[in-house]
Amino acid sequence: MELDAGDLDEVTLTHDEAVLMRSLCAEVVEALGEADLSTQAAMTTVELIGCRLPERLVAALVSFRCNSSSSGSLLVRNVPVDERLPATPADGYLPDWRSVGIATAAQLMAMSHLGDIIGYADEKHGRVVQDVAPIAGAENQQENSGSAYLELHTENGFHPYKPDFLSLLCLRPDHDRSGRTLTGTVKRVHPRLSKSCVATLRQPLFRIQFSSSFAQLGSSGYSEPVAVLAGPVDDPELTADFHAMEPMTDQARQALDELEAVLTPSLDSVVLDTGNLLVVDNWRAVHGRSSFTARHDGTDRWLRRCFAVADLRRSRGVRLAGSRVLAPLTTILADRPTAPASMPLPDVTHSVSPR
Repeated sequence: MELDAGDLDEVTLTHDEAVLMRSLCAEVVEALGEADLSTQAAMTTVELIGCRLPERLVAALVSFRCNSSSSGSLLVRNVPVDERLPATPADGYLPDWRSVGIATAAQLMAMSHLGDIIGYADEKHGRVVQDVAPIAGAENQQENSGSAYLELHTENGFHPYKPDFLSLLCLRPDHDRSGRTLTGTVKRVHPRLSKSCVATLRQPLFRIQFSSSFAQLGSSGYSEPVAVLAGPVDDPELTADFHAMEPMTDQARQALDELEAVLTPSLDSVVLDTGNLLVVDNWRAVHGRSSFTARHDGTDRWLRRCFAVADLRRSRGVRLAGSRVLAPLTTILADRPTAPASMPLPDVTHSVSPR
């Protein structure tokens, strides 16, 4: 299967645009000082300074927010990052965001044009900008700390407040530049799906198991039944996870298998390099990653991840006042009604690792 980034919408910042963005990043870092990034006050500062980003970049981000793209992704090249990077964090956690302050500010300002930035208390200690790096011993796990093939998925598709957009900013590629980030949309392949497949995928016959960082509910660690496809026929929304999604009937299993078989050959892929920012529409596209070899020597592949939602008010009941971090999933679902006895439930036999 030959994959490339030829169908991805792209914006490459000019030298002058990158210089302007870097100066704004430095301004953000200075203005924030010791501030907690997860506060509303910090995000207001980011958004105000971010209004002065290069016009061409803002236009591309706003257009993507409103219209998405044929690939469900937008690639921005030549985004400024810090001239001296620390070692890739061996445990997947950077102690202080200020050690990559330029990159952090750049990502936050860009994401502020897509929506309201959020974090999850269950995930990466609630950080609104997270580190994605390989961890020794986790190579084969289906999580962001692995280096084996990461199956296609909707980010936090099991969560009642899943992100609308996510971004991945590359600080350091893998040594061999073999780790390809994959994205795919159902819109591109929808005509090739059988009518029975589409009809089944539009029914709430699927559950997604919580990733392990969110899974503190024992045997009830599944989302409510969801449909894989929703929205307009000619521009469907997609919620899928080819690792953690459990079809609840044989027909649902067949439909999900057909979707994966048709979707996989149509994927776009890109080897993210330093200063590449990939934005994904989490309602229209799934994403994953090909395998790569980690050396665990401080110079491994290192991405920074950030989430945004279109309407922050929806989650106001599950956030502390002035915070952009959503409460633990156990708290959010504490009063969730149990499923009717007649509803078929998948057998929970394994734990899904965090993305």
